[in-house]
Amino acid sequence: MLSYIVRRLAIAVPTLILVSIFVFTLQKLLPGDPALVMAGEDRDPAAIAFIREKYHLNEPILIQYAYWMKAVLQGDMGISLRTNQPVLGLIGDKLPVTIQLALMAIVIAFVIGVPAGILSAVKKGTMIDYVANIVALSGLSVPNFWLGIMLILLVSVNLGWLPASGYESPFVDPLRSLKTMIMPAFVLGTSLAATLMRHTRSAMLGVMKADYVRTARAKGVRELAVIIKHAFRNALLPIVTLSALLFGELLGGAVLTEQIFTIPGFGKLIVDAVFTRDYAVVQGVVLCAAAGVILINLVADVLYFLVNPRIRSTL
Repeated sequence: MLSYIVRRLAIAVPTLILVSIFVFTLQKLLPGDPALVMAGEDRDPAAIAFIREKYHLNEPILIQYAYWMKAVLQGDMGISLRTNQPVLGLIGDKLPVTIQLALMAIVIAFVIGVPAGILSAVKKGTMIDYVANIVALSGLSVPNFWLGIMLILLVSVNLGWLPASGYESPFVDPLRSLKTMIMPAFVLGTSLAATLMRHTRSAMLGVMKADYVRTARAKGVRELAVIIKHAFRNALLPIVTLSALLFGELLGGAVLTEQIFTIPGFGKLIVDAVFTRDYAVVQGVVLCAAAGVILINLVADVLYFLVNPRIRSTL
């Protein structure tokens, strides 16, 4: 297993380096002069010259990238122009918020999507199957921002059950944290649940026709055991793949949802940074998001190894 992980790391590290080059280069192609932005409204020539020298802006882009990557490897992602705080500190403050939102959304998606997909596959062609597919298509079609606004109007404004916006850390007040995050997590979770339902149904339909499922039924194994132990376990691989990709997207920032519910997470941080041309924050956030996606895919590969005996037999 260790050699399997090492091989995956050998792919992940060059990928992260390429992403860092891509992010840094695209950032430099944006219109505007970073030195002028950092100098402020006065734009004193001496201050501009000092900024260019301090941040190596007069150097070729490859040299600038080398200086930036050296600082990143030392744990220094620069200083935010907007807040004058270290970028790494800002990311450390915002990332747990988005991780909490993503985890809650994934749990909701699994609780709704996977059982619905299994039931739809088992009851293929029945009314249950048609209803599950209609609900799934509705979940994919309804925009997150519209659903979020409607939930705020119904649940918060009209019924007063949950707060309409804001955030509280679960380490400070767990109950209030749950109340502030349940609606945005549900908004994200419903769309993910629809995607999970469709993929679970497709994977289950494929394995339900396999010889080992027919053999298990012929031996008199209970139908529930056939579905869960034989069919669902072998249908897990595409579900694991999809879950890793979906969770990676959420870590990249559920921008609209965080904006609607005023959640101070990763998505809101990068939106504010783009609008204010806070170059260091944009680079740091995108690099961390890419690293998160790569790490999650590495975890998915390890889960493949644990779930699928055929992968272990090829090593």
